[in-house]
Amino acid sequence: MRLTGSDILVRTLIEQGCDTVFGYPGGQILHVYDSLYKYQDEIHHVLTAHEQGAAHAADGYARTTGRVGVVIATSGPGATNLVTGIATAHLDSIPMVAICGNVPTNQIGTDSFQEVDITGVTLPITKHNYFVGDVGELADVVREAFTLAQSGRPGPVLIDIPKDVQMAVGDYAPAAPVQPISPQPAKEVRIQEAAKIITSARRPYIYFGGGVVSAGAGEELLALAERIDAPLGCSMMGLSVLPTDHPRFLGMQGMHGHLASTKAMSGADLILALGVRFNDRATGNRAKFSHGADIIHIDVDGSELAKNIGVTCGLRGDLKETLRGLLDILPAARKPAWWEMIATYKEEENANQDTRPGMTPKNVLERLNAHLEADTPVATDVGQHQMWSAQYLNFKTPRRFVSSGGLGTMGFGMGAAMGAAFGTGKRSVLITGDGSFGMSLQELATAVTYQIPMVILIFNNGVLGMVRQWQTLFFEKHYSATVLGRKTDFVALAKAFGAWGEKVDCLEDLDGALSRAFDASGPYVLDCKIDADELVLPMLPPGGSMDDLIMKVEGKI
Repeated sequence: MRLTGSDILVRTLIEQGCDTVFGYPGGQILHVYDSLYKYQDEIHHVLTAHEQGAAHAADGYARTTGRVGVVIATSGPGATNLVTGIATAHLDSIPMVAICGNVPTNQIGTDSFQEVDITGVTLPITKHNYFVGDVGELADVVREAFTLAQSGRPGPVLIDIPKDVQMAVGDYAPAAPVQPISPQPAKEVRIQEAAKIITSARRPYIYFGGGVVSAGAGEELLALAERIDAPLGCSMMGLSVLPTDHPRFLGMQGMHGHLASTKAMSGADLILALGVRFNDRATGNRAKFSHGADIIHIDVDGSELAKNIGVTCGLRGDLKETLRGLLDILPAARKPAWWEMIATYKEEENANQDTRPGMTPKNVLERLNAHLEADTPVATDVGQHQMWSAQYLNFKTPRRFVSSGGLGTMGFGMGAAMGAAFGTGKRSVLITGDGSFGMSLQELATAVTYQIPMVILIFNNGVLGMVRQWQTLFFEKHYSATVLGRKTDFVALAKAFGAWGEKVDCLEDLDGALSRAFDASGPYVLDCKIDADELVLPMLPPGGSMDDLIMKVEGKI
């Protein structure tokens, strides 16, 4: 059939199973929006307050569903407003397709109004990007973009479509939804080599990350741990893969990780790393990391192998398929002496628990846990509240922790929580700080307009908490530009947007406030006052090792 480019685009999105897109219109994308209007019974467009919020919403949608998130923006500032969201998805390997309008092809390179080379801008932060100069190529470009976004190591793909290509008429033939490129296990010789090392280990430790989420390899991960009798720890991106209360799971490892998990990694003679990057927050001083332990690293992206940490055995391949290969040949083992050591690590962690009464972050999040359902998606912004959430929240279902790991994007959470609610059809929760929320609070307008069921819990300490914590510990309490001193009334602000909200100043009032928030039909803001001097502990100092781990600070847990 003969259709305009804009119709071809929208029809191809529908063909690929896309039911929801997020975006913001403008002059050079108007023809696409006209097509979205025509096909609104088949595809839902969510109008956000800002393009960055739309990108984060597409990201949250993708993280919680495993499907490709789609965001649409106009040329120039509309396109550049997507950049932070695209970079966030890129660093965390999230499948996304970003679609931008551009000026007509005969105006490209003339500095036309709202013209920008968005393919050039986003080249370092996408898996691939396309400038579509011919309407005859458009449908196949969209299909290829969906294939790339979700194949191998997932990531964002950008499609830039000039206005005249949107208006041009071309042939469109419907096609079946594309499938990711078939996942392949690592080479058999590598699997055999890894199995030999694993079999000889006395103290194996499995360290997993977001790659396990992407591969859907949770069952294989747990089966491997049972087979070799290993404890499990994760990077922040690995949270929610396993139930938090699983007896083998020691929690998040690293700079602000659980003590037992971090000590177990340090005490292991084998670290089996699955879908993780060994970034600086996980390793600390790389020269002292692992203390001579063997490291087996499995990742779908071969460029990650030995990039940050030298490995004994590197396996490039799909995690799910590679773990199945290992399980086929690994004998069952029991490591009682290793678990006796693990028990001492757990006892030490329990002895250092924060037992203070009142509105401490731990107490607030434990009260929140009681209101979360097994499949409630929880998004965070970035800062102290993010780390407290990683430490204290309980998860039972995969893909239910949504947080910016690699880029550390303040302002991510509001859009991500909205996208998670649309993707899952469930009430979402946003845990944020007053600093992060200030970067995206305009999206309350979106949440109210669509009556998105979401609970927004603000840890309000009046400061930029994580940066201030570093100033406290490493900069002699020189609080430069971290005391906000703002007069913002978040409850009044919520009501001005049309949402509900209330302040919570004492722990005794929190359960009632949470009940009201979870019963609300739309967004509900809880402004929770906490002490500006609260710290996230444990803390591995930057460049430090286990010998430098900070467990307590005088006067603070």
